[in-house]
Amino acid sequence: MITHTSYAVEPWVLRERGLHLDVLPQSESVFALSNGHVGWRGNLDEGEPHGLPGSYLNGVHELHPLPYAEAGYGYPESGQTVINVTNGKVVRLLVDDEPFDLRYGRLRSHERVLDLRAGTLTRTCEWTSPAGTTVRVRSTRLVSFTQRAIAAVAYEVEAVDGPARIVVQSELVANEQLPGHNGDPRAAMVLESPLESEEHFASSDRLRLVHRTRRSGLRVGAAADHVVSGPEPTTTQSEATDDLARLTVASALKEGERLRVEKFVSYGWSGTRSLPAISDQVDAALAAAASVGWVGLVAEQRAYLDDFWARSDVEVEGDEQIQQAVRFALFHVLQAGARAEQRAIPAKGLTGSGYDGHAFWDTEMFVLPLLTYTSPGAVAEALRWRQNTLPAARERAAQLGLRGAAFPWRTIEGSEGSAYWPAGTAAFHVNADIADAVVRYTAATGDEHFERDTGVELLVETARLWRSLGHHDQRGTFHIDGVTGPDEYSAVADDNTYTNLMARANLQAAADAVGRHPRRAEELGVGEEESAAWRDAAEAMHVPYNDDLDVHEQHAGFTRYQRWDFAATRPDQYPLLLHFPYFDLYRKQVIKQADLVLAMYTCSPCFDPEQKARNFAYYEPLTVRDSSLSACCQAVIAAETGHLSLAYDYLHEAALMDLQDLEHNTRDGLHIASLAGTWMALVAGFGGLRHHGTRVDFAPRVPEKFGRLAFTLELRDRRLRVEIDRTTATYTLLGGEPLTVHHHGAPLNLDVDKPQTLDIPPLRPRAALDQPLHRRPNNRPGKKA
Repeated sequence: MITHTSYAVEPWVLRERGLHLDVLPQSESVFALSNGHVGWRGNLDEGEPHGLPGSYLNGVHELHPLPYAEAGYGYPESGQTVINVTNGKVVRLLVDDEPFDLRYGRLRSHERVLDLRAGTLTRTCEWTSPAGTTVRVRSTRLVSFTQRAIAAVAYEVEAVDGPARIVVQSELVANEQLPGHNGDPRAAMVLESPLESEEHFASSDRLRLVHRTRRSGLRVGAAADHVVSGPEPTTTQSEATDDLARLTVASALKEGERLRVEKFVSYGWSGTRSLPAISDQVDAALAAAASVGWVGLVAEQRAYLDDFWARSDVEVEGDEQIQQAVRFALFHVLQAGARAEQRAIPAKGLTGSGYDGHAFWDTEMFVLPLLTYTSPGAVAEALRWRQNTLPAARERAAQLGLRGAAFPWRTIEGSEGSAYWPAGTAAFHVNADIADAVVRYTAATGDEHFERDTGVELLVETARLWRSLGHHDQRGTFHIDGVTGPDEYSAVADDNTYTNLMARANLQAAADAVGRHPRRAEELGVGEEESAAWRDAAEAMHVPYNDDLDVHEQHAGFTRYQRWDFAATRPDQYPLLLHFPYFDLYRKQVIKQADLVLAMYTCSPCFDPEQKARNFAYYEPLTVRDSSLSACCQAVIAAETGHLSLAYDYLHEAALMDLQDLEHNTRDGLHIASLAGTWMALVAGFGGLRHHGTRVDFAPRVPEKFGRLAFTLELRDRRLRVEIDRTTATYTLLGGEPLTVHHHGAPLNLDVDKPQTLDIPPLRPRAALDQPLHRRPNNRPGKKA
């Protein structure tokens, strides 16, 4: 999309000039606003035309049966799908009885601007109706970071070339008609009319609808209040039915006069609270918004984001696309998690219904690392959500004949939602991913209360699963068989290296944590014998290695498989999962997404530099990147192993995943993990950040295209700024107690406001690597070979 002629490259905004219906569904995703609790897709104010209407509340879902041709013990019985809740952003306009519809009349100008510093979406357009009346429309929309239940719209109409009779209809609409399912398994399952009306109300300028989902039994409330200003006489009238509440505003404008409607919308939901309680909740939220008004909401939004950018901004000199893309990424990742507050962070955030609105392991391994160093409070809340779902995870483990907790592969409310067990149930690494997030957050923040109250329990229950899932062989070596690692083109394999290394770290971390918190260990029933068994399993963990090839195996026996016939695979046959049976994929050397390569990042101390270089060279020609999670991981290891140009290519692919719609499914929502991966590629890739235990390492090197890279991190109540050019790196401690970091292995002691600049050692030259045919990183205009 960013290459579309209507989109401009600017450092702090995403601007669309003109309106092009061919990219309307994608634009609705990139212009989406959210705070992690409420999400509004960037649909046009008038509701039509649209690609996918979308208003979401984090956690609100409907249940549906999971059909099986042949049922089996342990298969999940029902799935969960995010639903489009009551749409509060609709503001319809009639000009002299002509509906404002951009498909008719003459659109003289149209511009939308997502302002990343203000946190607003602004739209301005000039339109001449079929009858010849011209009006100028300006709307500004926000979803509040400071008042999590509130979204708001300021809508203004001006008569341009003469008098105009104006009618504005501000609506709450439930059970909107959605487009049909397009057959892509990544898209959401469509559920028709999932909401049953319980209450509709309209009085003066106030509207309210309350519904209940038919199967999941969740009660959803939406309310709206308005401030109307216009020339006399301007009249208002309200009405409500089961699925529609409407305020109609009518005014006669003279040339140059304006009608303005400020609309405040509040949302609330619960699986347990009563109808009166939900009604009171949304009314109270409106009262809080009214106390500050539109101007106050805008000011609060800007202040919140000023603070966020001060601790989170990444500056890139030399590549305007990447500069815009990384700020776009940071903003949308913040929107996905800022106010989720003990709810999941879905793979699409609240920008669309793709993947049925489910959360995956993406959250812990891609999204939470970014938030750990920029908005750590959101990480604690996300992990508390995992803790809240432990009853379901324990029940699932028991059903599978295992101890501890088996966290779901995909879910909204905590139970397993995947009907395909080889890629779902067998992907037990999600347990270790959660443990990794716990350890990382605790190390970065020093939050002992979190570790005691939340972290220890998560570490204990995940460690218990590994100890019961794996086994010691006759030689005492510990194996974990029949699992699926990150690469979904290799399923139900023995000793997946990523899984084993992450499980080893999980077991060690759990044993260490119960040692630090003996009282908590006693509460959880952990004795010395159990923690000793965890350490024994960790120390004896098998890590597959091919001595003949001198590389680590993705899983035991992987390197003896037949290689995929890339020469016989056409460009239009990617992604492979849509054109070839899994049976064929599972028994070949072909990789959907970084697996062993990801392990070299997450478990970096387990590999020496030469092993990383050899491994990367072996797996690079096998990795087709049919997943949006891959490019950022490959960027990190490409940078570490000296392939800076390749790392730069992968950075572009991760960063522009949605802005260029590289996977052709941005219409269903943004790829939040790939957006987070943009930060990962820059900070962990070119910045070389590695954080294990109390040690913080940097090994910075920037590609030739960059003139400068700078970023800021939050570490244990300290704020660290790192600035990198082609020959030096400067470290500045902006606040907090003295801090020790390592620069290319050398310790560096930092004091506040005393920057230190060090030389970057020369890069060891590496031979260029091949990628699978037709799967080289996205080629960019002006790319340097």
